[in-house]
Amino acid sequence: MKVVFYTNEYPPTTYGGAGVAVEYLTRELAKHIAVEVRCFGRQRSRKPRLQVTGYQPWKGLALGADAGCGKALEALSVNLQFSKNNTADIVHCHTWYTNLAGLFAKILHQIPFVMTTHSLEPLRPWKREQLGNAYDLSSWIEATAVRAADAVIAVSSGMKQDILSCYGIPAAKVHVIHNGIDLREYRPVASSRARRAWGIALDRPYVLFVGRVTRQKGIFHLINALPAIDPAAQIVLCAGAPDTKEIAAEMKAAVARVLRIRPGVIWIERMLPKADLIELYSHAAVFCCPSVYEPFGIINIEAMACGAPVVASAVGGIREVVVPERTGILVPFTPRPDGTCEPRRPERFSRDLAAAVNRVLRDPALARRFAAAGRRRAEASFSWAGAARQTLALYRGLLRQGRRA
Repeated sequence: MKVVFYTNEYPPTTYGGAGVAVEYLTRELAKHIAVEVRCFGRQRSRKPRLQVTGYQPWKGLALGADAGCGKALEALSVNLQFSKNNTADIVHCHTWYTNLAGLFAKILHQIPFVMTTHSLEPLRPWKREQLGNAYDLSSWIEATAVRAADAVIAVSSGMKQDILSCYGIPAAKVHVIHNGIDLREYRPVASSRARRAWGIALDRPYVLFVGRVTRQKGIFHLINALPAIDPAAQIVLCAGAPDTKEIAAEMKAAVARVLRIRPGVIWIERMLPKADLIELYSHAAVFCCPSVYEPFGIINIEAMACGAPVVASAVGGIREVVVPERTGILVPFTPRPDGTCEPRRPERFSRDLAAAVNRVLRDPALARRFAAAGRRRAEASFSWAGAARQTLALYRGLLRQGRRA
């Protein structure tokens, strides 16, 4: 058997959970079957059973395009390149950026089309800030692909319910396969190099945030909570890759505003190397994930695997990762009724975040208990080997169905 993955992200250009999932899942699958990865970029790699090729967009397609349309048209040009030839038995797509190519491959090459949903466009209305009218295109691509795919993988049970609610496809077509973690890589480390490099005091506790500067990650709700967090703790915000210039400016203004009344905030304005993140996870007094929408939340497993106690919003797949009062604290989250995924009472949500963080900061025994239980849960429940086994079983079932047909 051979599977071809179509993906926007692949190392070294990984900026979100979808890219992390593709990197580790393909590595694990390649232990059992041949895997080809086609991604956006200039990557070229040939390893036993794992071939990676990056594709560049056709810039000419976007010449003269209306504002907001160029990037979407360039993405479509990569989709066309992805699907022009094929030697695989199955195509497996990740995110709307590649879903159209998966549908083309299904039609042109008569192979089963699998797609993993790492998020859903109807539940991310803030993407219109980034994409403009291309958000309507990304939404149409996703809806068309979900309905056309032979199987849809949901990264959590909550995501499965969202898929069924948004698209009304048969429940049997949606398969829940959680993401995993490489436990040999993500583990507590003793190093201090990254903390020293970024000016983090080694003798003071710190609260850690890791994520992109986007509405989805709830970063502004955490910033609004900072004045109420114990001033003895440093705040380390690993927050880069802003969605737009406007949200980048909003982030700068928000951090500057807080720094006037709350010292000890360290903003790292970039996506850090994996080794640096593992060190920061390993020594965090609290890891905080204030996301307003999170189909899975792989960063919480990363933090747990490195021994960090977790405070996270009770949304989406986070509720299937963090066990409240065992591996961390889940902060209640009630969304607004208008479907924006923003909290109904943002001031209260920020207060609740601060209260939960302070509870862990002020109770070292509780923090140690959460940290130990989080590592055990990561070891027991989330592995890429298990995700690969489930994915392989899905592939084989689809191929058997095709042969019977």
